[in-house]
Amino acid sequence: MIDSLSLGRIATLACVLEVTAPKPGNVHRGADFEDVTFSDFLISAVAIGGVFDLADLSFGQSVLQAVKQTQTFVGTNTNLGIVLLLAPLVNAARKTRLHGEKRLTSELVAECLSELTAADGRIVFEAIAIAKPAGMGEVPAYDVNETSQGEVDLLAAMELAADRDSIAKQYTNGMADVFGLGQRLLSQGRELFEDLNSAIVFAHVAWMAQQPDSLIARKLGLPVAQQAQQMAQRAVDVVLHSDAFEAIKKGQAARLDEDTADRFWQRVADLDFWLRSDGHLRNPGTTADLIAATLFVALYNGTLTLPLNGSNVS
Repeated sequence: MIDSLSLGRIATLACVLEVTAPKPGNVHRGADFEDVTFSDFLISAVAIGGVFDLADLSFGQSVLQAVKQTQTFVGTNTNLGIVLLLAPLVNAARKTRLHGEKRLTSELVAECLSELTAADGRIVFEAIAIAKPAGMGEVPAYDVNETSQGEVDLLAAMELAADRDSIAKQYTNGMADVFGLGQRLLSQGRELFEDLNSAIVFAHVAWMAQQPDSLIARKLGLPVAQQAQQMAQRAVDVVLHSDAFEAIKKGQAARLDEDTADRFWQRVADLDFWLRSDGHLRNPGTTADLIAATLFVALYNGTLTLPLNGSNVS
């Protein structure tokens, strides 16, 4: 049972599931980047799991130590976005276990985030500076490139960035997208496809169709992110116009027929080719991070159950 696993092991499992699924434009078991590999992501997943099992760390220290462990093990930034999303979820999940509660909720995450201190903010900014995420640039206030600014109101900083960064947005709404959109898309994918990997890919592509990926937007500008969004929508439209999806909307169980599935995967392949045609600058990394957080919630709340193979997709 998932509830017998430590929070760190659940975090590691979520990361492994996310990176293993062949999501377009991302590193996965069939595709590396020149400067970062599938193995790097697997090793990073193990590294941060150990940190999230340390209950005596403050929120800020858990983020900082996760980033430092990642740097120690793989020497590059593979997972800053994932760490920033998982840290509040793990923090809230630890409270549910202490109080004997069964489920993790957006409201509980928002409550935990409201308790962050200025020291947490300063330490998180230190972690971000160490990770050196791509495309951060500079802002007039709360510049992560300036680490000597003393105490930091992390939620205020995230509020300022929320309109241009989907991860920052999650800090302002209790991870509402992870609990809402993410869980809905993953559930739909599990109903439509035979295996969990395919369900994860569907959720990833459908999320791209819903929102421009903010990592692409930071690195290349919003128009490029919107072009990726449009191509993702072309793939998702194949599913949305299918008999199976209509049946699901009516509360009936259904799988995609072989022809519809083939057309969906062909458009996913087209999207993947386009995303990889500019090095990995078009990497939809923020969407992948949000999928990892979605998987953590699904695992913790029992939406995904063991064994994690096709037999639990129903």
